[in-house]
Amino acid sequence: MNNWKWVLLGAAMLSPIPGHAQTPSPSEALALEQQGKLPEAAEAWRAVTRQDPKDAAAFASLGVVLSKEQKYDEAASAYKRALTLNPRLPGIQLNLGLAEFKQGRFQAAIVPFSAALSADPKNKQARLLLGFSYYGAKNFAEAARHLALVAKSDPGNLELHHVLAQSCLWAKQYSCALDEFRQILQRDPDSATVHVLMGEALDGLRRTSDAIVEFQTAASIAPREPNIHFGLGYLFWKLHKLDAAKQEFENELAVDPGNAQALAYLGDVEIKNNNTDAALPLLRKATTLRDDLRIAYLDLGGVLAQQKQYSQAIDAFQHAVKLDPKEPDAHYRLGRLYQAMGKADESKREFAMVRELRAKSDEGLVQKMSPAPPSLDQSQTMRPN
Repeated sequence: MNNWKWVLLGAAMLSPIPGHAQTPSPSEALALEQQGKLPEAAEAWRAVTRQDPKDAAAFASLGVVLSKEQKYDEAASAYKRALTLNPRLPGIQLNLGLAEFKQGRFQAAIVPFSAALSADPKNKQARLLLGFSYYGAKNFAEAARHLALVAKSDPGNLELHHVLAQSCLWAKQYSCALDEFRQILQRDPDSATVHVLMGEALDGLRRTSDAIVEFQTAASIAPREPNIHFGLGYLFWKLHKLDAAKQEFENELAVDPGNAQALAYLGDVEIKNNNTDAALPLLRKATTLRDDLRIAYLDLGGVLAQQKQYSQAIDAFQHAVKLDPKEPDAHYRLGRLYQAMGKADESKREFAMVRELRAKSDEGLVQKMSPAPPSLDQSQTMRPN
C-alpha cells in the first residue's frame, strides 16, 4: 500500500500544476501565428517576453501579431519596447511607423519612417509612407518632395499621383500640381474632380481665365456636383464679371440651397449692383449657416450701417475683424461708422489700425473650395512585414 502512495506521488510531480503551465517557446508562438490563431499567438509572445523581458525579437514579434489583430496602439507599444532593447533590430522602425499611421497619428509616424529611410535610402516603401505621413500631418511641401521621388518610378499609380498633386496644390507649388493633374487627365479626361483641381492650380498661378475654362468643363461633365458652380462663380467674381458670377452662384444654390459661401458672394454681388434689399436676406442666411465667412459679416455691417442700425452694424464689423484682424477694410468701415456716430476716439483708433495694416492678396480658390485636402485612404497603405 505504501508503494502505491509513492507511485501516485511521483505521477503528481510529473504532471503540470494548474496555473503553472510551461512557458511557450518562440517556435510555438510562431506556429500559432502561422496557423492564424492570433489571440493565442499574442498571448504566447507575451509569455515569452515575461520569461525574458530583454528579448527584443519577442517584443517585435508580439507587435506584428497585434498589428495583424488591428490593435495598433498595443502594437506600437511593443515595437517601442523592442527598439529600446535593440535599436538596430531590422524592420521595426517601419512597422512602428505603420502602427502609428494606421491610428491616424501621422506626426508620430514621421519619426520612425524617417529612421527607416535613413537606414536604407533606397527603401521606396519607407519613402512612400513618409510622404503620406507628411501629407496627413499637413506638411505638404515635405509630402510633395518625398512622393515626387516615388511617383517617377510608378507612373501608373493614379492614387499616388493624386496625393502628390494635392500636396503640390496645398504647398502652393502650382506648376508641379498642374503637371500632375495634366498627367492624370490623360488617363481620365472626363474626371470633373480633376478639372476642378486643374482650375485651382491655374488660379494659384493667377491664370484665372484658364481656370474658368477648366471649371466650365467640370460643370459640363457634372452639372449637379456640389461646389463646382460656386468655384466658377468665384472666379468670375474675381474678374469683376458680376452677371456671370451671379448666374453661377444661383446655379450653385439650385444644387445646394445651403451653400453659405454661394449665399454670401451672391449677397456681395447684389450690393455691388446697388440692390441692398436683395442682399440683406442672403447675407443673414449665410451668417446663420456659418459664422466664419468674413465677406458676409463685412457686407452685412455695411447694409446695417446704411439702415442706421448702428449697434448691429458694429457687431458685424467687429466679427469680421475677429475673423481676420490683419485685414484693414473692416477697421476702415468701423472707423467711418464711429465717425458718423460722433465717437471720435473710437474712430481715430480704427483709422490708426488701417494705417498700420497692409491689404493682403486675394485668398486662393483652393482654400475657398475646401477647408482641407482629401484625407488619405489608409486602406491603400502597406501592412507590416
